[in-house]
Amino acid sequence: MFRPSLVRSIARPLGARRLVHGSAVRRSAEPIATPEGSGAAAGAAGPRVAAIVDKIAELTLLETSQLVEALKTKFNISEAVHVAPAAGAPAASAGGAAAPAEEKPVEKSEFKVKLEKIDAAQKAKVIREIKALVPDMNLVAAKKFVESAPKVIKDAVPKAEAEKIKKALEAVGATVVLE
Repeated sequence: MFRPSLVRSIARPLGARRLVHGSAVRRSAEPIATPEGSGAAAGAAGPRVAAIVDKIAELTLLETSQLVEALKTKFNISEAVHVAPAAGAPAASAGGAAAPAEEKPVEKSEFKVKLEKIDAAQKAKVIREIKALVPDMNLVAAKKFVESAPKVIKDAVPKAEAEKIKKALEAVGATVVLE
């Protein structure tokens, strides 16, 4: 919902635009020029939106940056932008006209956690950690497992759990690879 108080709180009096040059701050009354054909003209949107655009155009670069950060925080917007295809966009023909570069690579969701090698001085700690991570493994089996590295600790593990295991094992002196 549009709140006029928000515009008044972020806007500066008309014609009072600050420009920063070196360490000196000077005022300038000239408006920011919008690129031709950019659709940024004040009349291109509704009157309420046009009023907000005009007020934002009066802000300095620093104030605009602060506004963007405040809006990202307020509306919980992340840096990753997901663009949905336009509703009126024609679908790719069956002839394969779509370029493969447009497709996003599929992110891997399951990993193999593989013990590559261990620090000999930290062998006992690694054995205890392996015993704790693998539920059906006793101390003797964990010792044999660690001594026969490189070996897969767990297979088909979700990314978060795989990174947690890797972090725990690297903290006790093991080298772990996620595949």
